[in-house]
Amino acid sequence: QVQLVESGGGLVQTGGSLRLSCAASRSIFSFNAMVWYRQAPGKQRESVAHITSGGSTNYADSVKGRFTISRDNTKNTVYLQMNSLKLEDTAVYYCNAWRVIGLPPGRSDYWGQGTQVTVSS
Repeated sequence: QVQLVESGGGLVQTGGSLRLSCAASRSIFSFNAMVWYRQAPGKQRESVAHITSGGSTNYADSVKGRFTISRDNTKNTVYLQMNSLKLEDTAVYYCNAWRVIGLPPGRSDYWGQGTQVTVSS
């Protein structure tokens, strides 16, 4: 069973920075992509940033230029560096990993438990 463990959330003032970590229980290369999602109170979960097994990255428009997704293959860990944080970044952040496995091929998703990020003024 795949486990994803997030850490690094907390309380920060506007304009501050945090770095989230997502440690996987297996090689991150075994996943097609790893994705950071967030869910604010009363809102739907949204994708924030993702990184593919090939290293391609993509970001939501709301975080472009402020957030950076990266990985450390030796630690099976993906990071989300969040700079210039805004009040609207307050949410629970979830790590997701997915891969296509089985015959016929199907997508399997794995989720972390979430970590709270609170940005205060």
